[in-house]
Amino acid sequence: MQSVLLTGFEPFDKAAVNPSWEAVRQLDGVSLSEDVQIVARCLPCAFATAAESLLQLINELQPAMVIATGLGPGRGDISIERVAINVNDARIPDNLGAQPIDTAVVEGGPAAYFSTLPIKAMVKAVREAGIAASVSQTAGTFVCNQVFYRLQHALAGTGVRSGFIHVPGLPESGEPSMVLSKIVKGLHVATSAAWQNPVDSVLPGGQIS
Repeated sequence: MQSVLLTGFEPFDKAAVNPSWEAVRQLDGVSLSEDVQIVARCLPCAFATAAESLLQLINELQPAMVIATGLGPGRGDISIERVAINVNDARIPDNLGAQPIDTAVVEGGPAAYFSTLPIKAMVKAVREAGIAASVSQTAGTFVCNQVFYRLQHALAGTGVRSGFIHVPGLPESGEPSMVLSKIVKGLHVATSAAWQNPVDSVLPGGQIS
């Protein structure tokens, strides 16, 4: 049985829940095919431990594909990330009180890494399922981006495809949001599309600004 590792984050910034983990945990054990199963795990929201925890999970599980997810406050759709940048620039402290400003994720590393997932095919599939989705050109500069960058850095050249998805907040957040059941469905559809499409679709989706 092959595994697809899907991760979410613990709550941060005094929130009671993090919808990325609340959604991902519902997909643990879900089959994508007869011999492929989702394995869901929660990451700490801390610069010092999040990426290390993810890399330990990869070493332990040897997944065939990895998709990390996180909360995108203010976003109203399933945002499939295109690029991770080599910058930490935290607006708020993480859960261990760290707040790196203008530091490198990996000293001497490339300026950026692209997702190796079929991002356009994933967006198309989620939209066809009746759920709002888009390609995002920025994963921010907080722990989500750090995890995304470290993930791509670790798996570069291995042939294991990987990337990152931001999910909206829940309706009680008071910001643009999505109900949890739709987030769960969107992530399931996106993960299935990623597994089923080794080559991306050529579809419009670029942003003007």
